[in-house]
Amino acid sequence: MTEVNTPPRTEGAPGDAPEGAPERTPRRPGRYTRLVTARPRLSLLVALVLTALAVLAGSGVADRLGSGGWEDPAAESTYATKALEREFPDSQPNLLLLVDSGRASVDDPQVAAEARDLAGRLAGEKGVTGVGSYWQSGSPALRAKDGHEALIAARITGDDNAMGRTLDRIAPHFRGTHGPVQVKLGGIVAVRHEMQTIIKEDLARAEMIALPITLVLLVMVFGSAIAALLPLGIGIVAILGTNAVLRGLTAFTDVSVFALNLTTALGLGLAIDYALFIVRRFREELSTGATPSTAVGTTLRTAGRTVLFSALTVAVSLAAMMVFPQYFLRSFAYAGIAVVLLAAAAALILLPAALVLLGHRVNSLDLRRLFRRRRDPERAEAATGTTGTTWARAAGLVMRRAPLFALGTTVLLVTLGLPFLGVKFGTADDRQLPSTAESHVVQEHIREGFPGSPGGGLEVLAEGRATAAQYASYKQQVAALPEVARVDGPLVEGDAAYFTVQPKGEAVDDPAQRLVGDIRALHTPFDTKVTGTAAVLVDTKHAIAQRLPWAAAFIAVVTLLLVFLLTGSVLIPVQAVVLNALSLTAMFGAVVWVFQDGHLSGALGFTSSGSIETTLPVLMFCVAFGLSMDYGVFLLSRIKEEYDRTGDHDAAVRHGLQRTGGLITAAAVILAVVMVAIGTSRVTNTKMLGLGIALAVLMDAMVVRSLLVPAIMRLTGRATWWAPTPLRRLHERFGLSEGEHPAPPKGRDQPQTARSRRTAAPAER
Repeated sequence: MTEVNTPPRTEGAPGDAPEGAPERTPRRPGRYTRLVTARPRLSLLVALVLTALAVLAGSGVADRLGSGGWEDPAAESTYATKALEREFPDSQPNLLLLVDSGRASVDDPQVAAEARDLAGRLAGEKGVTGVGSYWQSGSPALRAKDGHEALIAARITGDDNAMGRTLDRIAPHFRGTHGPVQVKLGGIVAVRHEMQTIIKEDLARAEMIALPITLVLLVMVFGSAIAALLPLGIGIVAILGTNAVLRGLTAFTDVSVFALNLTTALGLGLAIDYALFIVRRFREELSTGATPSTAVGTTLRTAGRTVLFSALTVAVSLAAMMVFPQYFLRSFAYAGIAVVLLAAAAALILLPAALVLLGHRVNSLDLRRLFRRRRDPERAEAATGTTGTTWARAAGLVMRRAPLFALGTTVLLVTLGLPFLGVKFGTADDRQLPSTAESHVVQEHIREGFPGSPGGGLEVLAEGRATAAQYASYKQQVAALPEVARVDGPLVEGDAAYFTVQPKGEAVDDPAQRLVGDIRALHTPFDTKVTGTAAVLVDTKHAIAQRLPWAAAFIAVVTLLLVFLLTGSVLIPVQAVVLNALSLTAMFGAVVWVFQDGHLSGALGFTSSGSIETTLPVLMFCVAFGLSMDYGVFLLSRIKEEYDRTGDHDAAVRHGLQRTGGLITAAAVILAVVMVAIGTSRVTNTKMLGLGIALAVLMDAMVVRSLLVPAIMRLTGRATWWAPTPLRRLHERFGLSEGEHPAPPKGRDQPQTARSRRTAAPAER
């Protein structure tokens, strides 16, 4: 891993500018720099107080978050589910008690008596309604094929949090041994509640894993223990602040518990990225002899601008999830935008204040001296790569063989993504949980041992006045459909009725999904709405497909605009979007190969359901695309700075990779460590999210930024920087980029002239 602590610069340092290029002269600190550094102790004290308040405001946030959110609230299935809950509460059981009679039959008199007693006690519990059982109805669907297990079904009322509290209260009284029977709890309420509990436990464990490893890596990167602690501090501030934001949002809208994982991952990852970039530039400026105040001013004008742009691009990618109706996706937008903006704010406000106070002490406690006491200092610098010569040589090699590297890396990435062509979308169910989880065990027994998979069929809500003959005719039409195994009902209540439809195959396979469309297409004298697992999946896929083009267009257009403002080029923004999307192919291919097809399921400890939860690819794309843009902005800003200074395109690309290659690699490895820690979760969706994004980040940093970008920029040459005159003038007036931007040397022939020095970052205006 390349060290970020650089020696005195040989390129771009005052007095060492290339021939024909003007020397940079120190600039007076701008208003923003003076503001954040005038009273650094006061700034840090205020931050400490605000962080303490955030701890109080965000306490208990996990207990207020929901574990659902995959449904479209405006979908037909959602309307039907709510109507059935209101009109026929007994039709929607969400709690199942699996009663195991051991070697005896469930029809044994002692077993039946105990089961009826359990059902009666359950019906008397507050917040529980619609209790029914095999011993009351005699329904064969509630009795296992082997005759040794049967079900008690009930409905717990209220929202996710209320249902969780009720389940916590009643579970100890029903779980376990009761006379001749053994009872386990399942159903959607038990699955979601157990998932929520496991996520909270896994998140705490992930933080315990990620923080010490991250600190060790930061010490390896910086050398200085003092410098290594700064990014962690920024990350902790961002995480605690985001928890407070989410706690506040729960008062107005539903927020998914899964969003906590993104808060931790992005809070640590992006805060470390931004702090790495700023601290590195600050130490680089100190090495030229600048005072701490001057070094902070230069850092904010250069690296600070890049951090600002990076935060905006990541926030844009995450904000695209707001166009989707599912609160599962919207929750990640809430958490992601909050943590990105807080991480950037902490890096641009608190970090400069800390750097002014530390000054040259930022290099203190270099723990690596213990391992290189007897080494020659110059040889030590060369060995650790502080001059970036390794990255410069790598860039030179790639650019000399640009067609080969461009074609080879593209073919590699496309090949790794091919498994995604066979993706199958499904719903999140109990198989998200570890195989030992109680609710997973119950649902697995029901899936494999009960006829017709109770709770996995379709429900049809009929609204409007109808006669018994009309209901009977409709029932015959539904029963005649080729994928229908059985139709039960109707149960009539006033002007509403409902039927239950059992498909012949699995609850959410392709025939069951086609059956949803077939039932909805039937002509009836009354209004019908279809719900059930397959119907929810059909509606979810439709909602995502309908809004996906808008989300993609939003990301593309805003990203193109931001990268244009950063570079002033027409081609670079297009390259950035295309290459970023290409960098994600390996992630999507791996997700299907591993999590859908089940490869490595034993090693990774999960149960494959044979499908990918429908919303996960959208989430992973938005997060990974934003992180890829994060690294892209770091590289492009340094290339642009050098190109503005020298006008030499090839040298600028080599310089950019030389200066940022080690930094981007270090940041990617650290972020991957955080994501892998998240990926140790026992919940499959969280595991998929963590490991998938870790792979995407590493592929982007080590393949796309290191090989594909320099190869493509070599092939496009000086045309990379071209822009038509109107856009060039727009960039000169409104654009921002890293660097001091001296006027270009006279006589320099370039497709686009550099912006004048009068253009400054927003913070300096």
